[in-house]
Amino acid sequence: MNYWCERAWLPGGLAERVLIRVEGGKIASVSTVDTIPLGVRRLHGIVVPGFANAHSHAFHRALRGRTHDGGGTFWTWREGMYALASRLTPQSYYRLARAVYGEMALAGVSAVGEFHYLHDRSNEFGHALAEAAKDAGLRLTLLDACYLAGGIDQPVTGVQQRFSDGTAEAWASRVAELKSDDVLKVGAAIHSVRAVPRAELSVVAQAFPEAPLHVHLSEQPAENEACLAAYGLTPTGLLHEAGALSPRTTVVHATHLTPEDIATLGATGTGACFCPTTEADLADGIGPARELADAGSPLSLGSDQHAVIDPLLESRALEHGERLRTGRRGRFSPAELLGAATRHSALGWDGGRIEPGAPCDLVAISCSTPRTAGSLPQQVLLSATASDVDTVVVGGRVVASGGVHETLGDVGRLLAAAIEELWA
Repeated sequence: MNYWCERAWLPGGLAERVLIRVEGGKIASVSTVDTIPLGVRRLHGIVVPGFANAHSHAFHRALRGRTHDGGGTFWTWREGMYALASRLTPQSYYRLARAVYGEMALAGVSAVGEFHYLHDRSNEFGHALAEAAKDAGLRLTLLDACYLAGGIDQPVTGVQQRFSDGTAEAWASRVAELKSDDVLKVGAAIHSVRAVPRAELSVVAQAFPEAPLHVHLSEQPAENEACLAAYGLTPTGLLHEAGALSPRTTVVHATHLTPEDIATLGATGTGACFCPTTEADLADGIGPARELADAGSPLSLGSDQHAVIDPLLESRALEHGERLRTGRRGRFSPAELLGAATRHSALGWDGGRIEPGAPCDLVAISCSTPRTAGSLPQQVLLSATASDVDTVVVGGRVVASGGVHETLGDVGRLLAAAIEELWA
């Protein structure tokens, strides 16, 4: 199917009356036309490239709306997450993840990076996630995480034992059995410097040198303090020592960094994934996004624990965090925010742009809703939400339209059923 866009955000900026021709799921040509050809699908409003959700823990979605009584911190929230992890089977995880990825599709996500650490020393859970993403019509980068310790110099205990393969070599051997295909890319992850001992970090970093590598970094001050006490290095310094920082690496959160950390991440071309709604929900803090971008770290965005699944809100929260942190507006332009929200390269995919050769991933955002009416076209990204996403195309195929998933149907019903099953 070919598509006509009322307005489309092309690499050179917004253009009107854009015709996109598609061949084999990729964009064959992009042109402006005065007359709409017959047999094309019309996309009204503003069309942007498909969003990339660079950091997801799909099972955390079952915690939404269940963690807000009694106060607490990230560490008390984690106990509830562990309780949930203890209940999951590959079958129940498939049902939950399918619905979660369906929710992402409705929000305009075309590729998701699943930071996956619930293993049980097998690939059953990984296969369940791959099947769920395929059913939802998304590309998946399965970032299989090495998780060997319960903290620095602490053994895994309780439910954490489901996360561990015992050694980095055993982890690498298991991950090597997973195979990439047209819609699945197998990547690697260091859960954190808390969960992978110093001697094992380089093993993980070198295991799959052509694959994306992600790592949770400096999400909490306590992580920095423990790392400095044990090794005399910040988590960034420890990862750099292990050879884990490079353009194929993305650090997630990067909230509590020193100026030296920022310079190291930028100099190595390491990307940084911010998850603003999760970082706010967990009271993590606001990271130095502008400084990282200026230092040379490409920014991406993720929904992490899925307190919200809305790439438009994540991009806006990135800018709002900067405003709150610095007292200045316009820290990121709309084009920069769109770039972060569509950075498929963080997941090892070629995408995030509307031009020949790119995957035909399109998101049509309505400009006539109560939220977007009256907005300047180039600023709709700062007024719209996922509720304003009208049509989503992945690989040239419509996966969602009018708030309904083309194959899954009522995603809300699927979510309710999958979550109720886990808490019953």
